[in-house]
Amino acid sequence: MAKYFITGIGTGIGKTLVSAILTEKLKADYWKPIQSGDLDISDSITISSLISNTTTVVHPESYRLTQPLSPHLSARLDDIEIDLNKINMPSTDNNLIIEGAGGLMVPLNEKELIINLIKKLNIEVILVSQNYLGSINHTLLSINLLKQYEIPIKGIIFNGDENVETERYIQQYTKIKKLGNIPSFSDIDKDKVKAAGQNLFL
Repeated sequence: MAKYFITGIGTGIGKTLVSAILTEKLKADYWKPIQSGDLDISDSITISSLISNTTTVVHPESYRLTQPLSPHLSARLDDIEIDLNKINMPSTDNNLIIEGAGGLMVPLNEKELIINLIKKLNIEVILVSQNYLGSINHTLLSINLLKQYEIPIKGIIFNGDENVETERYIQQYTKIKKLGNIPSFSDIDKDKVKAAGQNLFL
């Protein structure tokens, strides 16, 4: 079964949208290990609302933090400390999409970052990028860090408006496979999520 960790080159880059599309496309289970803030409209709830298939299981978060802040600070304000040893991949015979929080260097506690969690889970990464001024730098930095930690990269998904030159440069420099583009949506629903999966090639 395929298992992928969805991370991005920054915050607000479209990881939840991409996770929904991949979850629907693969009829996969979904798991967000750490939810920080917005518990009434969490990413897990959003995913559930965008999935059409009846196979997907949305697994409970390991940590549900009440403040919409960096996980390390939100946990501190909730008077807890995130312990990577207590974050264990859910048992499933299905494909699994795991969504991270923010980018690779988002702190989870005083010593560990999202990238340490990915390394612990020993899982392949799909990197979500978005075309804006500076995105080449952010994408290359993210890929170099993943390579430094010897984390396998399945490929890159570009979310939002296409920029042919930016995408060309990232691909030729990194030699990382482009898995597809997700168009910009003014709003999103189950039909659009299902249709968008046809643009991705895993």
